[in-house]
Amino acid sequence: MGTEPLHLIKLSVGSESIEDHAAWQAGRIAERRALGLDPRYRHVTRMWPRREAEIVGRGSIFWVIRGVVRARQAIAAFEEIRGEDGILRCGIVLEPPMIAVEPRAKAAFQGWRYLPARDAPPDLSSRRRRSEAELPSTLAEELRALGLV
Repeated sequence: MGTEPLHLIKLSVGSESIEDHAAWQAGRIAERRALGLDPRYRHVTRMWPRREAEIVGRGSIFWVIRGVVRARQAIAAFEEIRGEDGILRCGIVLEPPMIAVEPRAKAAFQGWRYLPARDAPPDLSSRRRRSEAELPSTLAEELRALGLV
């Protein structure tokens, strides 16, 4: 096991923005809470990371939204989840909050991928977050693409 954390990167299919993705997760959290379950969000995937020990409690999942890496969340655990079809899957247990990162274009891919710490985009500075928080995320994205922010 290396000294740096290992991360995962995953597409957020159907999300239009960080806010949209966070709202979707909030809905799933509310459903779990209403059922009396651990309310932490779980992203369910077919494959179990072989390098689990390098990720849990140290790494994050980086979310690709509309072709751009935009946010990350800390990975708390991996747990077995049996689907209605009886097949075991991997539940990636995530901790709030969703943290905005420096936007970085990323081509589409299937499933998740490992993301070494050295290749992960840094968190947005608090000053930049404050200035961009006043803009809708799609407008902020277009201004970044033009090199204006």
